[in-house]
Amino acid sequence: MFVHRHSDGKEQFDLAMSAVRGSSDLIALGKDSRGEDRFTSRQMIETEQRLGRVSELLAERERHQVEGNGREGALARAAERGLALSSEQRAAFEHMTDGRGLSVVVGYAGTGKSAMLGVAREAWESAGYTVRGAALSGIATDGLEHGSGIASRTIASLEHQWGQGHELLTSRDVLVIDEAGMVGTRQMERVLSHAADAGAKVVLVGDPQQLQAIEAGAAFRAIHERHGGVEISEVRRQHDGWQQEATRHLATGRTGLAIHAYEERGMLHVAETREAARGELIERWDRERQGSPGDTRIILTHTNDEVRELNDAARGKLRASGELGNDVAIRAERGDRQFASGDRIMFLRNERGLVVKNGTLGTVEQVAPQRMAVRTDDGRNVAFDTKDYAHIDHGYAATIHKAQGMTVDRAHVLATPGMDSHGAYVAMSRHRDGMALHYGRDDFADQSKLVRTLSRERGKDMASDYKPEQQFAERRGITFRERIVDIARQLPERAKSIFAGFRPQAHKLEALPPDQAGLSDQRRAVERYARAAADIGQMREQGLPVLPHQRDALEKAGKALDAVRPHGSADLASALQRQPSLAREAADGRSQGAIRAMQLEAEFRVDPAQRADRFVSDWQRLGQARQAMQRDGDTRGAQRLTYRMADMAKSLERDAQVESLLRGRTRELGIKTELGRDLGRDLAASITMERSRSIGMGL
Repeated sequence: MFVHRHSDGKEQFDLAMSAVRGSSDLIALGKDSRGEDRFTSRQMIETEQRLGRVSELLAERERHQVEGNGREGALARAAERGLALSSEQRAAFEHMTDGRGLSVVVGYAGTGKSAMLGVAREAWESAGYTVRGAALSGIATDGLEHGSGIASRTIASLEHQWGQGHELLTSRDVLVIDEAGMVGTRQMERVLSHAADAGAKVVLVGDPQQLQAIEAGAAFRAIHERHGGVEISEVRRQHDGWQQEATRHLATGRTGLAIHAYEERGMLHVAETREAARGELIERWDRERQGSPGDTRIILTHTNDEVRELNDAARGKLRASGELGNDVAIRAERGDRQFASGDRIMFLRNERGLVVKNGTLGTVEQVAPQRMAVRTDDGRNVAFDTKDYAHIDHGYAATIHKAQGMTVDRAHVLATPGMDSHGAYVAMSRHRDGMALHYGRDDFADQSKLVRTLSRERGKDMASDYKPEQQFAERRGITFRERIVDIARQLPERAKSIFAGFRPQAHKLEALPPDQAGLSDQRRAVERYARAAADIGQMREQGLPVLPHQRDALEKAGKALDAVRPHGSADLASALQRQPSLAREAADGRSQGAIRAMQLEAEFRVDPAQRADRFVSDWQRLGQARQAMQRDGDTRGAQRLTYRMADMAKSLERDAQVESLLRGRTRELGIKTELGRDLGRDLAASITMERSRSIGMGL
């Protein structure tokens, strides 16, 4: 926690904790889906409420309509350039260019969001609007500007200008925020509030499953849940179909399937140690670099320390092959570095005068102790004095956080224990043609441990996710009975970790709008379970053995779901067994149907009469299907249904209430004679007798 990391010894820690305990602003929320205590401040709750109100205000406005001829003209000009929007991109284009003041687009990595935004820009401009772009990082603004033609700035830069009274938005502006999932709640609220005051339109584009906001909160995800949006899932960045499918797996949390796909094609590489894995990665990078010198490439990993090691090793390969000029010592912001002509370089701070961003890449053309000339990857020549701008480093490798929004031909990834599903998704989806994933057994004993680590869900949450009332379990038209309120109220009212022994002062907070309260924990737990179940289902469909890490993932997902909703895993498992397609839908983030089916199973679980009705209905349906198969000569299919009906009959041994109710419904179950006192055995005997008669008739 923050206090622990920033305390100098126990005494300072105790003083800081005492101040925290006594703070009137501390609010205990309860436990998250991982069972960890969550806290927030009064100020954060108020910020979330302001964000909710301003997003509602923007969404209700109808001031930025682009007429049909403007849309069609933009689409026609795109088609002339050879750009034909897919049906998903077309739906997003039409969603963004309607009159609403707030539009939300969720797009998987590499789905052509920037190209689609370029067509939307033309439509907006044809209607007389000024289109402005923004993103959290400099590299993301570069990607947005180059991919769509929208002049873009970092959000921090925009806010600075607004604070000086410059470049203020107007009612004729459309503000496009790319990689919106990386924007924290406070910053998102400030930007949307400024846009609302100015009467501007805001378009939020991002992917909540990629890198999470560095600051607190999950504003983009919350806005999407509240107001909806359009999703783009057709991956275009990767050229091979199987790699596109792997990216979709990463986008929907099925990291194990993606890793398995790359392993099958020889793109997963294991060494005994991380050091050895690093060496093998550099060797492969160097071979591919020399074999395809025209390709763009990047090496990615999790930490700056590892980036330094990889940069030094990669640079050593160029030095050994004579591709670098004479080394010149440069005192850079991160410490002394050696640069030479031919070196790859990365700029680490936005600088408008040089027109470079944090993350801009280039190649050194000339270097002296205090001056450097660089040709950036987008073809510009940049020269600067290193005493004025020293925020540079070698650019062969980068952290994964630097890479969101980047596209290259080939990527090389070194996996380390600090990664999670969000980092893995970004790292493994930057490439067009190929990706090599390396790891050492000293970090991950085997592939299953690699998969578990790279599958970790670390999504940010909101204070509103923990509203302990009925709205906690209601979202998107889902209605639950009163007992769900009781489940939600079982959330702990106070923390039990280092804060044990004190209760934060109670405050009466402004009530959240009814539709803002979320079921985020439950939704995430359901989707996590569904992903695990879908992974296992896919393996079985392909006739492959279920892997140990997949069983482990399902078990852990079930426990997490049960922590949020008692009996949830059993109810959801029953629902998915009856409707297997729901697993895929929920795994892809469309969990409404699965949650409804889970609730229905909960109702059956507590109501013997409904269970009896279902038993009769299923028995009759299976019996009719079995008879049809017998008539058609499908003995194998009929045998399968016989086994299922026998299992149903046996299940009555564990459900005395349903057996009692069914005793009065034997005619509906097709039992015409009294075969015994045990109803389950009577039913089993009845299908055995029917099967024997069928066989006899066949003879």
